[in-house]
Amino acid sequence: MSELLLNLDGNILLWIQENVRNEYLTPVFKFITRLGDRGMIWIVLSLLLVVFRVTRKTGVLVALSLLMSLLVNNVILKNLVQRIRPYEVVQGLTHLIEKQRDYSFPSAHTGASFAVATIIYCEMPKKYGIPAMILAGLIAVSRLYLGVHYPSDVLCGALTGTALALLARTCYDRRIKTSEK
Repeated sequence: MSELLLNLDGNILLWIQENVRNEYLTPVFKFITRLGDRGMIWIVLSLLLVVFRVTRKTGVLVALSLLMSLLVNNVILKNLVQRIRPYEVVQGLTHLIEKQRDYSFPSAHTGASFAVATIIYCEMPKKYGIPAMILAGLIAVSRLYLGVHYPSDVLCGALTGTALALLARTCYDRRIKTSEK
């Protein structure tokens, strides 16, 4: 099963390299992936949301979901699974940004992006939630386009990010209900 998944993942990345990559999209996807570097765009957004009373709960939830994503994806899963980056394994695949220093599974860029986008989608008007989800999706796709993650890394990052955001909301709401009693 794992060999089948590895072959499928590798073939998808090679297909992207051969059929999607071009001189116009490459700088766009490099820019998009940089937005997700170290979660900086999401950290700045959480700080801005915390400043204003009307968005403070959302800011706290964004920060909480980011911390949870960091712990689960970067600290636990990456070190537990220790999946080698695809450009080290898939014959003929080239990466378009510098070699990454950590393991591949799951995509932390994607996990953090979906953790934040899910909170924004659930807590704020859709005019903010939909663009946040689109940006999270673009950051996820950028990791494939640039050849630094397998599709299954990105899919699992999106799933863990979304699940952790929903867990953060549940924990926050239960904590508030408990403190009101």
